[in-house]
Amino acid sequence: MGPFREAAERNQNKPPIGIRFLESIKKKRLSYRTHQAIVLIVTFLAYTSYHAARKTTSIVKSTLDPESSEVGLKFVPWRITYSSEPVERKSLSWKLGDGWAPFNASDGTALLGELDLAFLAIYALGMYFSGHLGDRMNLRILLTIGMVGTGIFTSLFGVGFWANVHNFYYYLIVQMLAGLFQSTGWPSVVAVVGNWFGKKKRGLIMGIWNAHTSVGNISGSLIAAAMLSYGWGWSFVLPGLLIAFAGLLVFALLPVSPEAVGADKDEDELDSPNKAGEEVTEPLLVSDSDVKQEAVGFVEAWKIPGVAPFALCLFFSKLVAYTFLYWLPFYISQTGKMGCLAFFDFVINLNLCSIL
Repeated sequence: MGPFREAAERNQNKPPIGIRFLESIKKKRLSYRTHQAIVLIVTFLAYTSYHAARKTTSIVKSTLDPESSEVGLKFVPWRITYSSEPVERKSLSWKLGDGWAPFNASDGTALLGELDLAFLAIYALGMYFSGHLGDRMNLRILLTIGMVGTGIFTSLFGVGFWANVHNFYYYLIVQMLAGLFQSTGWPSVVAVVGNWFGKKKRGLIMGIWNAHTSVGNISGSLIAAAMLSYGWGWSFVLPGLLIAFAGLLVFALLPVSPEAVGADKDEDELDSPNKAGEEVTEPLLVSDSDVKQEAVGFVEAWKIPGVAPFALCLFFSKLVAYTFLYWLPFYISQTGKMGCLAFFDFVINLNLCSIL
């Protein structure tokens, strides 16, 4: 097993194929700042695609479970002809506005809620194990597997449209597996960015970089809504293909750490030494070349000052965020303007309770 292990270690320490291609074109090694720019762009696109794939469900809900035959895009010509069709054909129809069995039945909203519950439960559980995996394997490989897997199972949800699948457990299992692969995203991208950026300008960099969440939600909503008129399956398949393609970009271009590509930070800072009194730049995360310490356990992590309050704040913030993310479009389509106002009133009160 010795030679195989040594070969695996050598391959793991090689720069990604895309980095080697860029260096062959420039005929010299890429600078440290160039690697940083690549890391920011690639990880930004990666987590944008994660959220774009995650957002599709909220857009398609009102199509899977319309309130009545009046719900839908009324300007579509074929939508007008459907009003005269027999009731029996509505449950298995592919026409926009008819709904999709089993979600257009009386318990359709509850079934959609169960899909969200299953997805988020597996996602939350998977985040814990993905963090451990990220500490033990190449983050570029883990992120690639997560993105391609997310793309496959997001697309499989949409394939149910063309395959005429009306079995609830098919969609439930697909959503659970999609949530499992989605959980690889955040621990991986944060760890990679932490390997490349220290305390200097950390707030500015992280503030701009964290816009990927909003950009992903916006782009996912636009793509899913634009594809609805071609069949709700495309609202899942297209984001699934996009995140799988982004996963291939991650595999080809993402340098996990300076040590993995042999980037020397000192080369870029010889001409710009630290000013007197300026804080020494420190990495967000300890690299492999530094002295290794034992990993903090789950219980010990909760004992660290500030962890518990931050976790509780994030819990209530995410509660409000995911309420908007998953249910706002569906709620507005079902209740109209007055229902929308009531929804906002509920969310504001919920947020105030979390602050108090």
